[in-house]
Amino acid sequence: MNDVSRLPGAAGHHWQWQLRAACRNLGPGRFYHPAGERGEEREDRDEAAKRVCAVCPVRAACLEHALQTREPFGVWGGLTEEERRDLLAPSGRRTGAARVSAGHR
Repeated sequence: MNDVSRLPGAAGHHWQWQLRAACRNLGPGRFYHPAGERGEEREDRDEAAKRVCAVCPVRAACLEHALQTREPFGVWGGLTEEERRDLLAPSGRRTGAARVSAGHR
C-alpha cells in the first residue's frame, strides 16, 4: 500500500493545478515507464515527457507536489524520479544532473 501521509488531503483547492496541466489528457504511458525499461527506450520516454513539461503552465506546482509527497515514480514537473531523489538528497550528495535540473524549475 502507498504511503499517503504526505498528500495534501481531499480539499479540491489542493488539486486545482492539475486541471491546467499539459499532460492532463495524455495518459500515463509517456510519464511512467514499464517495469524493467532501461537504456535508450527509457531515456526517450523521459525526454518526451520532459518536452510536455517544458511548456506546461503548472510545471512548478507539479514539481512542488512531487517533491512534497516524494512521488516515487514517473516524470513530474520535468524531473524523473532519480532527478527528484537527487534534488532531495543532502546538498553534498547531489549529482551534477540534479543541480542542473534544479535550476530549470
